[in-house]
Amino acid sequence: MKKLSLFLAGIFSLALSLNANAQTQAGADNFIGKWNVLVKGLPNGDTKMIVNLQKGDTTLTGSIQDSTGNEISKFSKVDVSDTSATVYFTAQGYDVYLRLDKKGDDHVTGSMMDMFDAEGDRVKEMKQ
Repeated sequence: MKKLSLFLAGIFSLALSLNANAQTQAGADNFIGKWNVLVKGLPNGDTKMIVNLQKGDTTLTGSIQDSTGNEISKFSKVDVSDTSATVYFTAQGYDVYLRLDKKGDDHVTGSMMDMFDAEGDRVKEMKQ
């Protein structure tokens, strides 16, 4: 009887971990692509940037670009849940992070370093 309950507990744990991984993957798919983001209230004023999230082998990767598309910094880490993505990168010699919360399919809100408000829209790629 003890072996049966241990076996069932193992099966339950496996099913739970597979479900959690599937949810994280679905959340990651929500954020893949380019996002025009405006960060408000920075010391040098409001700043426009492009957050470019790409699907890597096992996680999301990408970079921060300026408003003209020039790369500023690659992401050192990306954390994703079903409704938010947090990207970590270096800017002007400081390690910073930007959290984006999903607001519909093509809109995000969030904050940089939990101090500066951010809002953004998905960049629509033109089909040729």
